[in-house]
Parts: sequence; C-alpha cells; structure tokens
Amino acid sequence: MVLGLIPARFASTRLPGKPLLDLGGQSMIQRVVAQARQANLARVVVATDDERILQHVQEFGGEAVLTRADHPSGTDRLWEAFQLLGSPAEVHCIVNIQGDEPFIHPGQINALATFFADAATAPDIATLVKPVLTDEELFSPHLPKVVLSQQGHAMYFSRHPLPYQRGREPSEWLAHHPYLRHLGLYAYKPSVLARLTQLPVSPLEAAESLEQLRWLEAGFRIQCAKTELEAFGIDTPEDMERARKRLSSEQ
Repeated sequence: MVLGLIPARFASTRLPGKPLLDLGGQSMIQRVVAQARQANLARVVVATDDERILQHVQEFGGEAVLTRADHPSGTDRLWEAFQLLGSPAEVHCIVNIQGDEPFIHPGQINALATFFADAATAPDIATLVKPVLTDEELFSPHLPKVVLSQQGHAMYFSRHPLPYQRGREPSEWLAHHPYLRHLGLYAYKPSVLARLTQLPVSPLEAAESLEQLRWLEAGFRIQCAKTELEAFGIDTPEDMERARKRLSSEQ
C-alpha cells in the first residue's frame, strides 16, 4: 500500500494561510489533493497544524490529521501524521507531496512509488530530478542541484552548480554538461522515515540549508527518478499570480 501524505502549514512568512488561498475557485490544498488522488495511491491524507485547514479539507471530502505546530521540518510532521493514522502495517511506501504545488503531476508521484513495488530492491528514499534548461536555473541558489552515480543514486545536493567546470567560463557550463536540479517530492519506507526523524542536523545540511544532506551524511541511499515536467511551488504573492494566469490559460 502506498500512502500519500501532504504537509500543510498555515503559517508562512511571505504568504500566510496559503493552503487556503483561492486558486481558480478552489483552495490550493484542494488542488493538491485532487492531483494526488489521480496517482496510484491507496490513500491521500493532509497533515496540518491548523484547525482551519483540517476543517476545510474535511469539508471538501478530503482526509486530514491535526499534528503539533512545533515540528522543525515537514519530515517530522509526516512521521507524526503516520503515527496518528495508526502506523498501518500494510503501508510499504510513504510519498511526501508538497502542499504548495497545486500542479503536481500524478505521473511524478507514480514514478517514485514504482521504486517501492519490490521490497527486496526498494531504496531507502526516492526523489525527483529534472534537467536544468537555463543559466537562470543553473545559478539560482533557490533551485538545488544534484549529481548522481551511474546507478541513479544522489551523491550530493547543492545550491551551487555541480560539477564545477575547470577551464570554462560559467556561461559555457550548461552547453558542456547535463546539469540536474532537484524537485522536492520524496518517497520513503516507513521504517526509514522513522529513523530520519531521529537524526541531528548535520554539518553539510547546516552549510547548505538542505535537509536531504543530513540523510546522505548518515549513509542513507537516495534513488532519483528523472522527469521532464516542471515543478511549480508557490511561496510568494507573485507565485500566486503566475499560478492564476496559468489556470486562466488552461481553461
């Protein structure tokens, strides 16, 4: 059984209450749930720290659990949500779906869940990567990059372009190497998720402010699936405006 969990906090420095904001006649969280339900998931549950979000999800027919408000990360919120659901033994894969990506594609979720179909070969963690297409993406510290092994395992994540190309100007890098950026969709074995929540902040994580580096430093294997589809996270009022324009163009 594959369980989809969607962390959704009310507090946001740049966009307070964003899970409840209207996006073309539906709330953002309602759109995320609708997209997730199209994937091969046995169950989709919102994990929130706010009664308003809980009630809203229940009103539109979704499932939600109320977690503590003091979790340091979405990973910790997911683990509490899983426990609140009774830690069902039949769940062999938990997919962490970002609550601020209303255009998440069901195929991206399925790509990660597929890795866990066979318990004997399932990775500890799986995530998505996509090709970098522009210099703006490549040099943006807000879009983490990743380098992979030949087996598709993450070797390192960084806010800086990796690899550095000695002897070439940065403007030439993209033409000479297939760079990849990381998309924040994860899947885990439940037993692994439990262990991740026990790890202290690591030196690399502290330097880059990337939680997944904590997992690599602790020796966990992160399998990566490639996608050509873009991610569309919403963090600012400008992002909301772009999302509304996208919806208008699609109607």
